[in-house]
This record gives sequence, C-alpha cells and structure tokens, in this order.
Amino acid sequence: MEQGNITIDSTTKQNSPKLDLDRAIQCALATIDSNLVTFADTFPNDTTVNNIYYPRPARGNFAEGSNYEWTTSFWTGMLWLAYELTGSAKYRQAAERHILSFAERIEQKIDVDTHDLGFLYSLACVAPWRLTGDEQARGAALLAANQLMTRYHEKAGIIQAWGDLNDPAQRGRTIVDSLLNMPLLYWASEMTGDSRFATAAYHHAMQVHTHMIRPDNTTYHTFYWDTESGEPLYGRTAQGYADDSCWARGQAWSIYGFLLNYRYTRDATFLETARKTADYYLANLPEDHVAYWDLVFKEGSQEERDSSAAAIAVCGLLEMVQWLPDGPERQRYETAARKMLTSLAQNYAACDPAASNALLLHSVYDKNTNRGVDEGTLWGDYFYLEALVRTRHQNWQLYW
Repeated sequence: MEQGNITIDSTTKQNSPKLDLDRAIQCALATIDSNLVTFADTFPNDTTVNNIYYPRPARGNFAEGSNYEWTTSFWTGMLWLAYELTGSAKYRQAAERHILSFAERIEQKIDVDTHDLGFLYSLACVAPWRLTGDEQARGAALLAANQLMTRYHEKAGIIQAWGDLNDPAQRGRTIVDSLLNMPLLYWASEMTGDSRFATAAYHHAMQVHTHMIRPDNTTYHTFYWDTESGEPLYGRTAQGYADDSCWARGQAWSIYGFLLNYRYTRDATFLETARKTADYYLANLPEDHVAYWDLVFKEGSQEERDSSAAAIAVCGLLEMVQWLPDGPERQRYETAARKMLTSLAQNYAACDPAASNALLLHSVYDKNTNRGVDEGTLWGDYFYLEALVRTRHQNWQLYW
C-alpha cells in the first residue's frame, strides 16, 4: 500500500514478537506536539487528505475549525491521554480550553441531534471530570446525557442514532457504534442517582445484543425498529460491503461496546457476546492482524485495511482480559491484542510529523461513499493512543 510519501510493503508486513512501547508512545507524542501548533483552539477534520489533517471546513454558520459533527472529541481525548502519559501541563491546558467549546455546544444545542453525544462528552467532559474534578465539564456532560435521553424510544427500547426523531428515514434506527455512547448514560446515573439514564442504556444495549448480533456472531451495522409498536424490523448496512457482510469497524465497536456495558451492569450476557464477536473478528484477520475494511475480504485482497477497526478491537480485547480469570482463554485474547497493537505500531503508525500529522495511517471512514479511504482518522488515532496507554498503565482509569 502506498499513499503520499508513506509506503507499506506488503511483503514485509510481519510482526516481531516484541512491541517497542516506548518508541510507539514517543512517536505518537511527537505528532500530537506538532498538531498542538496547528490545532491549539480548533478541531481537525474527521480524516486526513493525503495523510494530512486540515482544519474542519467552514460549513453554514460554522467557521473553519469549529466544533461540529461527531469526531471532535477524539482530538480532545488524545490531549488528555498525552497528559496522563507525561504529566505535562501543556496537554492539560490545551484540553481544558476545549471544555468551554463543548459546554457552549450543549448549552446552545449546536449540532446535538445525534447519539454520538456519548463519544463527544465522555472524552471531552467526563474525562476532565474524572481527572481533575472540573465542574464545568461535569455540568456539560450531564446536559449531554439529558439531551441523549431525548432520543430514547421507550417502546422499542432503543436510542435513535441519526437525524430528526420524526424523520421517517431515520426514526427507530440505531447502529452498532451506539454501544460506545451508553457509558455517558451510566455515568449520569452514578452522578445524579437517577436510574432512568442507566435503565435506558441497559435496554438499548440488550436490544442491540438481541437483534443486531446474527447467529454466526457477526453484526449488523444498522437496525430499524417500529417505534410505535416496539417491534424489531430489519438490519441493513451503511458502511459495510453488503447488508449480510461484516463491516470490520462495526464488529470492533461490538467487542469494545459490549464490554463497556458489561463494566457498568455486570450482565454476563454482554461479556459473552463480546467474546463471541471477538472470536469471529480474530478468526477473519489477515496475516498481519489488521482487518480489511469488511471482514468478507480475506488474505490477498486488494481492498483497503481499516487500521482504526484494529485500534478499537485492541482496546476491547485489553478491556476483556480484565474480566476473565487467569488461564488459556485470557492469555489468548491478550496475545491477540498484543500482536494487533504491535502490527499497528510497526506497520501503520506514521511516526513522521513532517510526512503526516496522523498517528495511524491506512484507515477507512466509508468506502461506499469514497470518504476517508486509506487515510488517517481521528478515532483511529484516539483508540490507538488509548491502546498504548492501556498497555503502559494496566490500571488506567477509563474515560468511558
């Protein structure tokens, strides 16, 4: 694979048995330092273009670099991770400047009609609350949790993913990514003592388990419910190869997402489902342990990899081993995570801010619309750095 000045020779994609964790972290921090100059008080776009992040484009009433859409918090989250790795005030100060932007966004209800409030506010506001006790961040995250609850369809027991709640094309639709948005609601119940947040999150996650995991342990990307009767309708894909294929990032979301829901509920159903979806994911990887963008593609395919799916999966596997007893199964998942992370660090990490300001190359946002294909992605960068932090600090306190 080749893009810009950065090349991966497929003949040399072999993992050494050892991850050079210090070097991987140093490379990531060097790129973050470079981006601090460009994006001190603004936000990069969702993906790179020719391996370079540019400011989020001006759109409508949004100026260039504004805080809109679902990925801005991944940049903020990287700053908090860098702060935890180093203790350096420059990262904390930069991340803290984002709190006001996220507080204004939720207070003024700017682009908040989305389930991705969980992604946005877990990383941008719950993280600083956990790390520093920032009260403005706590208040903004609670407002976001309340806004997220407006998307809950009680009869269907699901939180709608996208769009206006009355849009017939989107009403009653959820997506597998949503599992990562539930921790915000569990956290809100912990903060307020109000069980309705956690109850909605639990019902939603159980509906995803019941209807979006197919008999072969693959995932639908999206699924529809009748919000009047509560009846499940049908599954589809938006970003996978086909409705009945297994979109790699969706499968990775399910691994990590069910484990996060298990962390809060201790419902063994979620742990078992995470294991089953992980087993399918691991059984369908190419030799270098980094998936093609859909798991329907096998070794030797000319399709693009999705390194961001691998980074998410690593975080999920590292979370899983915390909940399994010592033994061969736990070791199997830990070994798989280490191999995947080693391959990312050796074969997919940029490590040259002059050539690319992404941490991780060769992701795919949406192949079907040719969006962010074989590029860096903000979420790929974030989860790669989270995986490195988890590996360095095994007792790391999650932001989720």
